[in-house]
Amino acid sequence: MATDTLTKPVIDGSIPKTKVFKNFIDGEWVESACGQTFEDRNPADTREVVATFQRSNKEDVDAAVDAAKAAFAKWRLVPAPRRAEMVFRAAEILIDRKEDHARDMTREMGKVLAETRGDVQEAIDAAYYNAGEGRRLFGPTVPSELPNKFAMAVRQPIGVCGMITPWNFPMAISSWKLLPAVVCGNTCVIKPAQDTPLSTFNLVRALTDAGIPKGVINVVTGYGPEAGTPLLEHTAVRAISFTGSSAVGKIIGTTSAKTFKHCSLELGGKNPMIVLDDANLELAIEGGLWGAFGTTGQRCTATSRIIVQKGVYRKFIDQFVARAKKIKVGNGLDETVEMGPAVNENQLKTDLKYIEIGKDEGAKMVTGGNRLDKGDYQHGWFLEPTVFIDVDPKMRIAQEEIFGPVVSIIPCDDLEDAIAIANGIEYGLSSSLYTKDVNKAFSAVRDLEAGITYINAPTIGAEVHLPFGGTKATGNGHREGGIGAIDFYTEWKSVYVDYSDKLQKAQIDRAE
Repeated sequence: MATDTLTKPVIDGSIPKTKVFKNFIDGEWVESACGQTFEDRNPADTREVVATFQRSNKEDVDAAVDAAKAAFAKWRLVPAPRRAEMVFRAAEILIDRKEDHARDMTREMGKVLAETRGDVQEAIDAAYYNAGEGRRLFGPTVPSELPNKFAMAVRQPIGVCGMITPWNFPMAISSWKLLPAVVCGNTCVIKPAQDTPLSTFNLVRALTDAGIPKGVINVVTGYGPEAGTPLLEHTAVRAISFTGSSAVGKIIGTTSAKTFKHCSLELGGKNPMIVLDDANLELAIEGGLWGAFGTTGQRCTATSRIIVQKGVYRKFIDQFVARAKKIKVGNGLDETVEMGPAVNENQLKTDLKYIEIGKDEGAKMVTGGNRLDKGDYQHGWFLEPTVFIDVDPKMRIAQEEIFGPVVSIIPCDDLEDAIAIANGIEYGLSSSLYTKDVNKAFSAVRDLEAGITYINAPTIGAEVHLPFGGTKATGNGHREGGIGAIDFYTEWKSVYVDYSDKLQKAQIDRAE
């Protein structure tokens, strides 16, 4: 794979030289069939074009799928441990390139360097984990009900897998999809979000440099209707993995069902953090700030609702708001900055819209609420960290996913009331509880309707070796990460070997 890299950025107002990236199909860089491109701009300074990418269409997707289909015939026969060794080598390559990739990511999506380093590290962790799975891919062996008969089940690859990824974790989430898929013997076509394609290219470059053969991984860039839809509808694509909004997820799930595609949906969240009277309040405040404003609130697992028991409600608010006011907002390449910009103008407009909705609903805004657009902020999509208090659980700002640095604080009477509030939404991704009472902790683990529950930690911080995903409108029952991903990217085949040298008719020939 070509090794074009972007010039390392500086923060002195100079504009780095940009590169034009082509699609990566069958091991080659190729231009889009339509000849059109689009710009990837820095949301902290929109004057900077990070890179230019292909605006792909159905013809490009068809070529990528054809390449993946042809590669599958050979790739599926490569022993899984050998496939996994390539993924392990990719982890080693990513370690060497971690800082450059983190800086690229900050430039294209805005979050601070500490977080983009973590994003790359998550891809490294996912590579190490999935490399280990290449020597497992376990299946059961069971005793047969008949004599002289062997019974087992084995995992087999599905075929061509299509992947559509979001912009908020552009390398980590791409790694969640690509790495287990290729270790299991599948081939892939991935369409990264149009806001952050560079980070996916950086991951794929590492995999290719590690020895993944041509055609096994293909990348087409562009917009959902023009490139994502043809990938979803292609009859040769046997599985679709999508991370994004619940509204789009409904369309993808419905379309996939028409051709019996495997379909994994990781969708929205409106995640609650419960703080009880006996909690370590300082710890809860630190967790709430990190969960609410990390990645500018642009996480499906963001702590967007904080449900606080009335005994510590006012004390929590006073300290939380005071700390929120001190958060330094700015260009994520500045190591002193704690929160970057919204990823684009549309997301900033959504954030501002929900702030007005909250005011209109009667919630009390105690800090934030304003766009930052003067001085160093004038060329970016910046917003103040925003806190609403005395929020009614039924208000829209407490029910709908905002995906920005806007948090609602809600009072509750006790744990039972808090859990009822937490569960009273359409989503069920992540949840957390701060308490020193182990009995209450285990009750919450049992009763919270979510795919993830943290005790004495915020709603963010998932690790790659456990399943990731949610309930209700957050997904369709599949999981990314850990064994959940292996389950999605494989088909079960049951195998029976009869060495009795005679016809045995299963349940009919059962000895009495």
